[in-house]
Amino acid sequence: MMQRLIKKRSPKVGLPPGTLVHIGEKKVEKVKIRIIDYDETQFEEKEAKTIEESFPFKDKPTVTWINIDGLHQVDIIEKLGGRFGLHPLLLEDILNTDQRPKMEDYGDYIFVVLKMLYSGENKDVIEAEQVSLILGSNFVISLQEREGDVFSPIRDRIRKSKGRVRKTGSDYLAYALLDAIVDSYFLILENVGEKIEDTEQQLATNPSPVTLQYIRELKNEMIFLRKSIWPLRELINGLERCESTLIHESTGVYLRDVYDHTIQIIDTVESYRDMISGMVDIYQSSISNKMNEVMKVLTIFASIFIPLTFVAGVYGMNFEFMPELTWRWGYFTLLAVMALIGILLVFFFKRKRWL
Repeated sequence: MMQRLIKKRSPKVGLPPGTLVHIGEKKVEKVKIRIIDYDETQFEEKEAKTIEESFPFKDKPTVTWINIDGLHQVDIIEKLGGRFGLHPLLLEDILNTDQRPKMEDYGDYIFVVLKMLYSGENKDVIEAEQVSLILGSNFVISLQEREGDVFSPIRDRIRKSKGRVRKTGSDYLAYALLDAIVDSYFLILENVGEKIEDTEQQLATNPSPVTLQYIRELKNEMIFLRKSIWPLRELINGLERCESTLIHESTGVYLRDVYDHTIQIIDTVESYRDMISGMVDIYQSSISNKMNEVMKVLTIFASIFIPLTFVAGVYGMNFEFMPELTWRWGYFTLLAVMALIGILLVFFFKRKRWL
């Protein structure tokens, strides 16, 4: 079963633009704030108890990554926006967890919102949460609906000073976060591909109404994936072509790589959608073929018994002047004739390859 795709917007009805109201589910009990501050030579990581603890990092020359898990406490988002000079409409988009993936350039910072997908405890379920990224000159703020993400490898690279991340600026960190989210889509699509293969095999061997229901669930999954993934093409392309000084030319090369991955993912999604649409046709054809086989067997039985019924009906009329009725061997002769008719019909059907 897919989770609800459209969040209730009734709390926002009638309110002016920029009013901060959380739209979506409360997925954590307590908001968790983690801060990672680093440059090529130094590193600091801490878990903040209040959002105010992150404020001093805004003016530091190092790169700061502020990660917030949990969006239901509106006052935290409001204080964050006030200290970092974030537009009220941007804060409104963060709290509305039904946002379409997009990128907006506000001059001093760039806002990106997209969906992070992962398999739940049951691999048949695809779960999603909204991730908002704010890229500034020396900071990246990531806001998630709940704790747990695909960013652990990036944190490890920062801690152990592996790769380029400690040697580059905040734009490279934002790229790394985007790349981690996009790469996680490949794992989701692998699971979907396996489910499609299993369903195709079931269609070929024993299609049933349960199979059709599963195909419908796969179709709903692909609609959900398409809604989450298709806008990424425009989003990454916008970042790549952005003329903002926040994104350096050296990072543009890596963004093009993410764009290529996005195109591959979109192509895979479209291929899977075509395969699932074809599976519905295969199911209908399989059911039709099974019905034809049943009708074929019934027709053969009917064709054999119709002449036998006719003979039995004629001699069941019991007219007075029917000489066969008083003949001593009439009964056995009639049974032999009826058996011969049946055998000849079976032989005829086999010769025609109907059996």
